[in-house]
Amino acid sequence: MDTPIDPKKPVLLMAEDQEVTASLVKFVLARAGFTIIHAEDGRRMHALVDQIPPPDIVLLDMMLPFFSGLELLAHIRHKPEWAHVPVVMLTADGAERDMQIALQSGAQDYILKPFNPRELTTRLQRFLKQVA
Repeated sequence: MDTPIDPKKPVLLMAEDQEVTASLVKFVLARAGFTIIHAEDGRRMHALVDQIPPPDIVLLDMMLPFFSGLELLAHIRHKPEWAHVPVVMLTADGAERDMQIALQSGAQDYILKPFNPRELTTRLQRFLKQVA
């Protein structure tokens, strides 16, 4: 992990394999004051969950190489020290059944791509206020 952590900024762990989407999310959320740790696929995200301290919030794509967002969500929820971490799914998959599964599996929110940058920021910041 090469992202410097500023203790004054909330840390967001993100799994997103689409480079354009990842760049946009990083740009928008960095401007909103987040420190972003980016995993480019499910394997890297799985490893980060095992290696780093719990972040303030997690943003997960549903469809990733190696591990799906739902598999990663289950991995996160099986770690007691990560139990308090809000998880938000960010995906192009708008299937109602997938939304239900994600929310029933422990995700706090589900945002569809393409997303409005202000809405994304506002929805993520809402969870930070709940944790504080």
